[in-house]
Amino acid sequence: MITLKNARSADLDVIMEIMSVAFDPKYGEAWTRSQCAGILPMAGVRLMLAQETSRSCGFSLYRTIAGDSELLLLAVLPDAQGRGIGRRLLTEFIDQSKKCGAERIHLEVRDGNRAVDLYRSAGFAPAGRRRRYYRGQEGDVHDALTFVLNLDI
Repeated sequence: MITLKNARSADLDVIMEIMSVAFDPKYGEAWTRSQCAGILPMAGVRLMLAQETSRSCGFSLYRTIAGDSELLLLAVLPDAQGRGIGRRLLTEFIDQSKKCGAERIHLEVRDGNRAVDLYRSAGFAPAGRRRRYYRGQEGDVHDALTFVLNLDI
């Protein structure tokens, strides 16, 4: 059974553990601990932790402000992927965005990331491309795709 809970700064250790496994450093998608800690106190920011039984297995980080929501991070442990955890986190994000009055949702994802299929299946439409946006630890660069979902509230 998958449950979601509101996470906070005290949960950053587990968030960073999940991120270190879920994001391959060759792509440069992961955030640092200080980036995560720095955004948490900002207005409209929410961090959700997914748990399967008692094991933390995924998270989402997003911000809703001034009619817009942005999915900043979504990660699921590789051995927990394919069980609906990412979809559950995404659905919760969309639902909370609606409740907070967002009219649009934005996100960006590395070109080639398997999550593109998840976002498309949830109704997100391509909005643009940021060339050479991600830089991996070996210096490789990768484009980011931007997506938008217009909400009917």
